[in-house]
Amino acid sequence: MFFSLIIPVYNRPEDIQEVLEGLCEQTYTHFEVLVVESGSEIKSDKVVETYKDRLDIHYHLKGNDGQGYSRNYGLARAKGDYLIILDSDIIIPTHYMQSVHDYLRKDFLDAYGGPDKAHTSFTSKQKAADFALTSYLTTGGTRGRKKAAGTYYPRSFNMGMSREVYEKTKGYTLPNCGEDIELSIRIQKWGFKTGLIPDAYVYHKRKPTLRGFLKQMEWFGKSRINLYRIYPESLKLMHLLPLGFYFYLLAMLVLSLISPALSGLMLAALLLYFVAVFAEAFFRYGSLKVGFYSIFTSASVFLGYGYGLIKYFFLQKEAYTNKPDLSSLPKGNI
Repeated sequence: MFFSLIIPVYNRPEDIQEVLEGLCEQTYTHFEVLVVESGSEIKSDKVVETYKDRLDIHYHLKGNDGQGYSRNYGLARAKGDYLIILDSDIIIPTHYMQSVHDYLRKDFLDAYGGPDKAHTSFTSKQKAADFALTSYLTTGGTRGRKKAAGTYYPRSFNMGMSREVYEKTKGYTLPNCGEDIELSIRIQKWGFKTGLIPDAYVYHKRKPTLRGFLKQMEWFGKSRINLYRIYPESLKLMHLLPLGFYFYLLAMLVLSLISPALSGLMLAALLLYFVAVFAEAFFRYGSLKVGFYSIFTSASVFLGYGYGLIKYFFLQKEAYTNKPDLSSLPKGNI
């Protein structure tokens, strides 16, 4: 099986070099690489050039119109039987391509997703961000679980699809902000088989600052509202759970005025939750610093995501309202 790897990049020559270095070390080598430079001010062409003798690699320069359309640009030029989408801010284990190939030969998936993990070289804040997105205490551990509740939707930081899937779906219809889940929904609606390949994981770099991570969580909330406007049935109760955190804080504040004792119990329960967060993060990464930062990143998941839900639900003009053409899709719920 011949694979095409499509990697959009924007102002990240050092990161793309790390990605390409990992691809040079793959044990399965029957693949090509398409690097799509999306209007970067700091270009990666010179970095890519140094790998011409080590990889079947192709560099494309285009305008910055969103990562979804940049991926489409690469997909349209790919030659592979199977097409893999990767982000440029990852580290790829040497077994990645072999794991994908072996799994697809054993149990073919029309589209797959792979987990993300924290590399030992990541900073404490990046590891804390990884914890907040993968812990049962924050997201229910839904990212990268082999047996996740409901339908599995691959995400574009680590995602693959057959050529048949691409030709049927025509790739991404949104430039960014929920574009990968929107594509996964259409893949599901076409009746294709999707799933997780547990061993096809990558080390995904997180935002290096707490402020940046909070902003990213707001972006995730906005993405969910975008998807809701296109597919109203895609909004589930679990997506609204971060709003419960806001209601909890509000109830605690109100009760402090009318029932200080009850408010104190609620505060104690909240502190106990953050103690559990600290403890799990500490034992997972063996670092007090990561445990401490995980308190803030875990709170950011609820506060940032919930804020994004609220803000973009009422500010419709600031979210994507253009819907892709769904007329040719088979009918059915998500």
